[in-house]
Amino acid sequence: MEKQNVDLNKKNILVTGSPGFIGANLVLRLLSSIDGGTIVSLDNMNNYYDIELKEYRLSQINKVVATSRNKHIFIKGSISDKNLIANLFDQYHFDIVVNLAAQAGVRYSIEHPDAYIESNIIGFYNILEAVRHSYDDGAKGVEHLVFASSSSVYGNNKKVPFSTEDCVDHPVSLYAATKKSDELLAYSYSKLYNIPSTGLRFFTVYGPAGRPDMAYFKFAEQFRAGEQIDIFNYGNCKRDFTYIDDIVEGIVRVMQGAPRREEGEDGLPIPPYAVYNIGGGKPENLMDFVHILGDELILAGVLDGRYDIDSHINLVPMQPGDVPVTYADCTGLEEDYGFRPGTDLRTGLREFAKWYRIYADCTVKKKNI
Repeated sequence: MEKQNVDLNKKNILVTGSPGFIGANLVLRLLSSIDGGTIVSLDNMNNYYDIELKEYRLSQINKVVATSRNKHIFIKGSISDKNLIANLFDQYHFDIVVNLAAQAGVRYSIEHPDAYIESNIIGFYNILEAVRHSYDDGAKGVEHLVFASSSSVYGNNKKVPFSTEDCVDHPVSLYAATKKSDELLAYSYSKLYNIPSTGLRFFTVYGPAGRPDMAYFKFAEQFRAGEQIDIFNYGNCKRDFTYIDDIVEGIVRVMQGAPRREEGEDGLPIPPYAVYNIGGGKPENLMDFVHILGDELILAGVLDGRYDIDSHINLVPMQPGDVPVTYADCTGLEEDYGFRPGTDLRTGLREFAKWYRIYADCTVKKKNI
């Protein structure tokens, strides 16, 4: 699809889901790379995981703001609050919107469906409505809506690597179903209201200050505590891990290239809509992943050099909502934006382990105060 160049400088940008993991890193990147912009962060700071980690990320943002050529405004609130979203759009007249806010987690969705409908469906609908009305009365409105989808939409697809051309009509978790619903909603709004929209299917994002509910973070915590870790499907799982810097690079490039508005032969808009995978394109066996993580935790001084990784591994069956393999075909991203994630797993886990050493030390000190 033809792209319309979008200049990020001197623009008002909304990033929802910051100070979440991806959102915070995106804000940090924008603050250091654009000029004269205003970035509004929105997050409800819920307790799905430790709020202190979100506050830590926000503190990192505040440090960068002090020397940035851009403004940053953090607002505590939920995208499910329609009045709040409408008021923010009225106040800041956003040029670019990046919706990363969502209730995350596959297994959590099995027991807590309400949270997913409220945030991932109703919340995203509120964003779409606000973007739609940004064009009222002939206003220029939002130039590009970028939103987070997920590799989970591929469900139990057997064909690999996963392509954006594949059928994704059989989600195996409520989380996946809400993400596929977001894509459908965005497509329909793009068609009806000519909204340039791009969805990004992220593949297992990891890195420093990541989400504590993700496997690599939980494994590090359990190894440090000398506990057993569970490896699902008896170790026969593969994941396409994507380092956080690669995810952010992909988002920033996509932000700058909006699908071009065009009319079809019927005089109606051809939906200015696209979806891309952002993944490493190299699935890693979970057993190999665990051993690399263990090596890097030892190297970073988190674990003793004599730590026996294998004796702390417990092989268990597949869990509901899980899939045996994820594998991204990033051809579209490379062809349209000239980028393909390239950080290898050992390099990424080394950066995580170095950060985790500091995090673990601080955690111990707090407990002893």
